[in-house]
This record gives sequence, C-alpha cells and structure tokens, in this order.
Amino acid sequence: MASVKQFQVTFDCAEPERVARFWCEILGYVVPPPPDGFATWDEYERTLPPEEQGASFVCSDPTGVGPRLYFQRVPEGKVVKNRVHLCVRAGTGLVGDERLATLQAEAERLIALGAVRQRVMLADGVNESCIVMQDIEGNEFCLD
Repeated sequence: MASVKQFQVTFDCAEPERVARFWCEILGYVVPPPPDGFATWDEYERTLPPEEQGASFVCSDPTGVGPRLYFQRVPEGKVVKNRVHLCVRAGTGLVGDERLATLQAEAERLIALGAVRQRVMLADGVNESCIVMQDIEGNEFCLD
C-alpha cells in the first residue's frame, strides 16, 4: 500500500481569489504562474465561459514543503463551525508570556488583513496559549 506524500487543502468560499490572496499573506504563499501561453491569470480567466470565471484560485508554498491551497466558489455561505481548520504555527517553541506576545502580534497583523479574533485561549498547565481567529469569510483557524 502506497503512502500519501502530498495533499491539498480545499476551501469552499464565495470569492476564491480574495480568500486565496488573504491566505497567501498569512502563510507567505504565492500564486503560481498562469498556464502556458497566458501572461496573467486575468488573461486566462477571460478565455473561460462566464460561469467558470472566478470560480477557483490556487496558492502554494514557494518552498514546496507546505500543502497546496485550493479555493472554490460555492453558492451557499458558511453556516456552522468548521469541522477541520488550519493551525498557523506562529509560536512554535515559545512558551508563557513570550509565546502569547508573539501570537498577539501576529493576530494584530492578520486583523489588519481582515481576519477576526474570536478568543484567546490562555495556557492552562497542559496546553500552551493559542488564539482562535476567523479568515475574511468566517472560516476558523488558530494561531498556535
């Protein structure tokens, strides 16, 4: 049995390019080059039928280590809490006040991009502090 070496994370959303570019800013990801024969993604999009224009967008880790993120337009809005979420590892290796200060600084940067802070979960002797956030379409993620 073969093991999976790569995976893609797919987001359902209303505005794929807008959400993808938001996540590019959070993670330091990049938009891949347009398909061969096209100078820009806009040029490529204009070749698609109207109903497919803006229907999806992609971003990827420039180092090739992290998963590809795929954003697809869906007609329905987000209704309930995510069953799966991303944890953005902004405080790896840090503990106590240093960790919390680092997470809070990153939360402020993301809020300026349109994220929303939901709650701060303080260290409890078992788990270190983390901050629960929402992206620009309300998808939950954690800064940990």
